[in-house]
Amino acid sequence: MKYRLNRAIAATGYCSRRKADELIAQGRVKVNDKLTTDFSFEVDPDLDDLQVDGQNISVKKFEYILMYKPPGIVTTCEDEYGRRNVIDLLPVEVRHVRPVGRLDLDSEGLLILTNDGELAQGLAHPSNHVFKRYEVTVSGDITSAALARMASGIELEEGKTLPAKVRLIKKAGRNSRFEISIREGRNRQIRRMCAALGYPVVRLVRVAIGALQLRQLKPGEWRRLTAEELQSLRAK
Repeated sequence: MKYRLNRAIAATGYCSRRKADELIAQGRVKVNDKLTTDFSFEVDPDLDDLQVDGQNISVKKFEYILMYKPPGIVTTCEDEYGRRNVIDLLPVEVRHVRPVGRLDLDSEGLLILTNDGELAQGLAHPSNHVFKRYEVTVSGDITSAALARMASGIELEEGKTLPAKVRLIKKAGRNSRFEISIREGRNRQIRRMCAALGYPVVRLVRVAIGALQLRQLKPGEWRRLTAEELQSLRAK
């Protein structure tokens, strides 16, 4: 996969993108031993050699992983209580990735892990409007008024939640199941929204992040993102 020259330089940890732009403009950057001052020039980390002031720099290879986090697994890289975490589910060669956002201990579903800090920050920031979709099962016969309140925003301790997309899926017995899409990442947000309306959460599954779908993955399974999936995230 190719990256713009300034991003490739920044990905090595040598400097920021802004500083990389300065280096390119000053004629201090070479690609494959050729001076390059074209800001739109693209490089392939696996094939191209980069130099700044005659010094070789290596582009860090980014990993992009989609995982089905099972319930009972903590979304962290290590846990002070010794509980299993999402990194434990990966082979050693990709354990340098970090989870993007969180799913609480009892929740399950789609989780992105990467060592691309810029992408992670973009996905997590509400201003980028990356919606996360969840299927939620609650105890009780949920009303249309309750669903409408979740859609318009619930007042929590730290402030009102942003508008959400909400759709009833099914009512069965003593439980109700609905779909909710949010673009925030507050701690245990959906559980707290439901609790504020008097509906305890029985099960919470994240089924999508943007265009990414959980689909055929089973709990504990993971795979690398395809080039098309990655492009869909970068377009946000």
